Amino acid sequence: MEFAKYHALGNDYVVVARGPGDRALTASQVRRICDRHFGIGSDGILVDDRGRPGDRPRLRIFNPDGSEAEKSGNGVRIFARHLWEEGRVGVRPFEIETPGGAVTCQVLERGRTVTARMGRVSFDSAAIPVDGPRREVLGETMDIAGRSLSYSAATIGNPHCVVLCDHPSEADARALGPLIESAPRFPKRTNVQFLQVVAPDRLRIEIWERGAGYTLASGTSSCAAAAVAHRLGLCGTSVRVEMPGGTLLVDIGTDYDMVMTGPVAKVAAGRLAEELLVEPEVSAER
Repeated sequence: MEFAKYHALGNDYVVVARGPGDRALTASQVRRICDRHFGIGSDGILVDDRGRPGDRPRLRIFNPDGSEAEKSGNGVRIFARHLWEEGRVGVRPFEIETPGGAVTCQVLERGRTVTARMGRVSFDSAAIPVDGPRREVLGETMDIAGRSLSYSAATIGNPHCVVLCDHPSEADARALGPLIESAPRFPKRTNVQFLQVVAPDRLRIEIWERGAGYTLASGTSSCAAAAVAHRLGLCGTSVRVEMPGGTLLVDIGTDYDMVMTGPVAKVAAGRLAEELLVEPEVSAER
């Protein structure tokens, strides 16, 4: 199986293709490929789900734990760069189908930068989803690990919980992120952002991704954090979202239609060894 690997601000993905009739990757294969010691190592796998010639590009996104994600901002930008490198798209905007909705992308600067129109953010508890009466989930409180946290929730095709804080840290993301991700109020689990509003045009976040863990950068997380900050009156409509891996530019349009722009870089290309893909035999108990 051929692969290519890219990163977007340190958020790295392996891209593979699945043609008509090809078997889908199993969860255990995904976990082995993503393992940084026993596989290639990545924050997820992007499957080029090829249909018939002329079909719109379709993308499936798998987390390193083997679960499937609805949408990934950095993932779609990486996939857009990959399509451009293969000559399947040009410099004009084009759509990519994801389980979380269509994304319009445009490849700029000979692939070094990609813009993605990610779709509309909603704060509706039924759409996210968040347990409880139907409402916009804004400025609520949760108690986690003995701490009272102010949070808002949103979806841009996948669920997010944005926690306001004065000084977001990797330590808090690693300690509190997994507890929030699997909190009962989020029936489909959730991505988590720890957000500091530095200025009306500048945000800083630390990220815990559902199914992936601590992450250097995330496109949908940047969009969700910017949308929440704007909805709470804390920032304008064009912001720089700073993350440990780098910065994305996020523009907030009418009805919270989100557009983000940022870099993509190619890391490697090659062929996955067959033994990496072979399911290990289960030895019989003695």
